[in-house]
Amino acid sequence: MRHFLRNLFHAAEHESFIPSIQRRRAELSALSDTALKAIEWRAMDLPDVIALTSLVAERVLGLKMFDVQLQGALALTAGKIAEMQTGEGKTLAAVPAVVWFAREGAGVHVMTVNDYLARRDAQWMGGIYEFLGLSVGHVQQGMGRGAASEERRRAYASDITYATANEIGFDHLRDGLALYPSEQVHRPFATAVIDEADSILIDEARIPLVIAGGEASYQPLAYQVDRVTRFFHRGRHFTLDEYGRNIALTDTGIRSIEASFGCGNLFTEQNLALLTAVQDSLQSHALLRRDVDYLVKDGVIESVDEFKGRIAENRRWPAGLHTAIEAKEGLALKTQGRILGSITLQNLISLYPMICGMTGTAATQADEFRLVYGLEVEVIPTNRPMIRADLADRVYARKSDKERAVLGEIRRLHASGQPVLVGTRSVEESERLSSRLPDIPHQVLNARHEEREAGMIARAGQLGAVTISTNMAGRGTDIQLGAGVAELGGLHVIGTNRHESRRIDNQLRGRAGRQGDPGSSEFFISFQDDLLVKFGIEDPKLGHDAESVQRVAEGQNLEIRRFLQKYESVIEGQRQKIQQRRQAILTGEISSSSELGRLVALRTIDDQWADYLATITDLREGVQWLSWGGRDPLHEYLTSVHSLFVQMEEELDGEIARRLEEAEGSGLDPSQRGATWTYLTTDQPFGTATERIMRGLVRKLGNRRS
Repeated sequence: MRHFLRNLFHAAEHESFIPSIQRRRAELSALSDTALKAIEWRAMDLPDVIALTSLVAERVLGLKMFDVQLQGALALTAGKIAEMQTGEGKTLAAVPAVVWFAREGAGVHVMTVNDYLARRDAQWMGGIYEFLGLSVGHVQQGMGRGAASEERRRAYASDITYATANEIGFDHLRDGLALYPSEQVHRPFATAVIDEADSILIDEARIPLVIAGGEASYQPLAYQVDRVTRFFHRGRHFTLDEYGRNIALTDTGIRSIEASFGCGNLFTEQNLALLTAVQDSLQSHALLRRDVDYLVKDGVIESVDEFKGRIAENRRWPAGLHTAIEAKEGLALKTQGRILGSITLQNLISLYPMICGMTGTAATQADEFRLVYGLEVEVIPTNRPMIRADLADRVYARKSDKERAVLGEIRRLHASGQPVLVGTRSVEESERLSSRLPDIPHQVLNARHEEREAGMIARAGQLGAVTISTNMAGRGTDIQLGAGVAELGGLHVIGTNRHESRRIDNQLRGRAGRQGDPGSSEFFISFQDDLLVKFGIEDPKLGHDAESVQRVAEGQNLEIRRFLQKYESVIEGQRQKIQQRRQAILTGEISSSSELGRLVALRTIDDQWADYLATITDLREGVQWLSWGGRDPLHEYLTSVHSLFVQMEEELDGEIARRLEEAEGSGLDPSQRGATWTYLTTDQPFGTATERIMRGLVRKLGNRRS
């Protein structure tokens, strides 16, 4: 209640600015365009800058900003997350705040969720910025890199740059490997204005961005292991905690592996690679499902984003697991390469002195925004009253009962002419529902058809339309109501499952009832749904009240993320320390004996850091086994990480000297580097060792360790 009252106070405080902004806007409206352009607006106070920008927006775009959009802009300038509902004009609402931040000339990054929106918004809003004498650029995935990166450098040199968080992060990683200052495209980070902030700051916050290079060793072991483990049976060869994502070999399974490979004790240090490959293979078969967690498309494994239901472009699982999935599906093994650098989006965002953001769903995650990022959430009212009817959940005993009820409701709504959008949890579920509606014209919107998404979602509000979708319908799309649909009650949204986060459910609800349109939403759940089985059934106080269960899940997940953040920050601190030394050598702040010495020093740091990353990755993957002997895995991990980093630092100067002597003798050119590439990875998809320990899920395989 205290946070709610404080947010009300801040909202009221910003609302009190609106009359003065509108008065100042009216005064400025008497001026010609030439006179407006001559104003020294950088010296103005905040209300005057917002008044001027909103007036320019009307002259350039013909769009007059609503009071609630001005309120959203004020929340952003205060460094907050502005919760603005779908269809309320967030893109335009951000512009006055962006102008305010850009007045200092240090550069503003406007982070969008995809390349299309980065390009569209930069071009759409560009006229406003240019009217005020500000430069604007945008970054796209296909732009040149390395020696051909001038286009990127110009975009980042602009006063305002629109780009995805991923592209900004990948460019940051590439800059960290530059051998010449001219190869770097970024200038020091200043301000980030984040669109769809909950997606970037929560859903994708811990997804590592990776830059890799070098040759990958061929891994036939994955296929050899797969030929054995694909015949393993749950209960006989391995045990599985389905909801904890915890899998373990039984004694029978261990003996089968040891007999098949003639390796002796599977748990000796010399068999670590085999043990890891077995674990990856078991996970690929028992925990990852085709058409739910991933698709096979043109001979390639494409992972599916659990929050959006879309194909997660350019994303891989950790190397061994990804290879195991390829072996499971009988595909050619792809090059993984050597990891040269990595950063999570959460750590990338922390590099900005000033951050703020917008989203349609933030209030339910207000505690996380405040505790993790120090950001308050301000809920902005809608321009027109929200009249969507959110109906009570329909609860069924079994999933089969629920699915029959969903199909019946779809048929009833279709017969009435009211359009319906059905939100499912997976590609598999969307296609199963589709197969059971042969008599109803409908479209399926899932990760198989995302290239046709815009046209398909545009038709979802037409008379009699039936659209079965994964969560991908939730972002960056507007559903317009067709003729006569409003009189039928508008778009009706059906959710077939409750998510662990209420915010994801609210995104689905938000597809209906935009800008005062009529609409309705309803969730169908069963006692067999993952959410209730995992969090609710064993607690008689919660029973089957989905929202109470969701609050428990949100609380647990927040505590886990905060706990992990504490320990993962150690590696990020080390990365920044080594990167500061590297940058000083790159720019000449730390002078070398020669140009050759400078290049050798840079390449040596890169190689040593890559070796260090590989070492701590092995350590992280293996640390849970330490629990067998009663040792504290977290203490062991942190102690090892610290000592390994100190050792690397102590040996670095000697290694640079050794390599310089070698380079001088051989005449090799250290500026020649092989190709590098970038990708995202689903880091620890079944939970880190720390997470498993916290949940009491550390595997207990007996005293087989020698």
